[in-house]
Amino acid sequence: MSPTSLDTAPTPTSTEAAQRLPTLMLAAALSLGSAIALGLARFAYALLLPSMKLDLGWSFAQAGAMNTANALGYLLGALAFPRLARRWSAGALFGGGCAATALLMAGSGLLADTDSLLALRVITGASSAAIFISGGVLAARLASARPYDAGLVLGLYYGGTGWGIVASSVLVPLTIFNVAHGWQFAWFALAAACAAFAAVAIGAARRIESVHVSAASAARAPGAADAPRWPRFSAALTGYGLFGVGYIGYMTFIVALLRNAGMSATVVTGFYLLLGVATVASARVWSGLLDRMRGGQALAVLNALLAVATLLPALFTQPWVAFLSGTLFGATFLSAVASTTAFVRHNLPVSHWAKGISAFTIVFAFGQIVGPMVIGWVSDGAGLARGLVYSALLLAAGAVLAACQKPLR
Repeated sequence: MSPTSLDTAPTPTSTEAAQRLPTLMLAAALSLGSAIALGLARFAYALLLPSMKLDLGWSFAQAGAMNTANALGYLLGALAFPRLARRWSAGALFGGGCAATALLMAGSGLLADTDSLLALRVITGASSAAIFISGGVLAARLASARPYDAGLVLGLYYGGTGWGIVASSVLVPLTIFNVAHGWQFAWFALAAACAAFAAVAIGAARRIESVHVSAASAARAPGAADAPRWPRFSAALTGYGLFGVGYIGYMTFIVALLRNAGMSATVVTGFYLLLGVATVASARVWSGLLDRMRGGQALAVLNALLAVATLLPALFTQPWVAFLSGTLFGATFLSAVASTTAFVRHNLPVSHWAKGISAFTIVFAFGQIVGPMVIGWVSDGAGLARGLVYSALLLAAGAVLAACQKPLR
């Protein structure tokens, strides 16, 4: 099926229906790349933060700087991606990013110097961006081949981040030891998980590239259709940038907030595990919304729900509220990322998908650079709860802006 037919075939044929399960399994296997890029390489740090902060004598601003460094590398990787994509295929960039990230995660277990850790987090961010963007391009190709399941395919890919969250919620508590630099062992465990996930995800990426060559050829074809200019979807880009600021504040500091509120390590682990499971389940929950909404409405709805989820633990410190917040947040935040790829798929020609996804990734990275430092600075002065209130307000503002975005075609 041609990639351009994605909006004209809402009902599956018998052949397409028979190929549904293999397609969804391929998307699920590819999603382990997103588990590496975000679930393990970025979000697992929230579980390591309390131990590293105590051991290395960091302030909350310094602790947040680690995720800011990661986001800076992510931004650099996103800026470089369009140029890299002209030289290497999406599958090659995906595989190289997976392998590099696994090695860099192991390197984090060998260091205890703050400056060295910051530098390594920058490089890890760049390799994660290569995974995430190239994987998004591959997922968009796969979605176009199965238009009646497009939202579910995209949701499966981005929701795969949840597998990384689940893995880290199990591995980190088991491998942090109560000795000097005891958190280093957890980095080695996360690196091993990255390597295992990479073996599956790279195989899926190679298969998608070999099967869906028509989309790849269209993306490289000279004289392809012109894409709409960036100002035409500036509302969606800005709303997504605010999402980047707001969500990363939650993901960086929520574990520290719960521990400071007196919740036990068992409760916090359960919270993080539930958040990861909800992230995986989000693929099914929001697939219809991603298929129907061609403007910024999907991002607006998801940003608004995230604002509520972020505000809950800032106002109430009961464990059941934390679990409710984690469930809602996990079931929503990666679907906000998926909504931007769905927007690109709905509104841009296939030849510009990589550029479109890169554009959203760049503003996302800017938001993630600002978020941990600003929210960490607020938390140092006014407390973690106040920091999450600011995160919620930014997410709400992002919802308003995204709601103003109209479809481009």
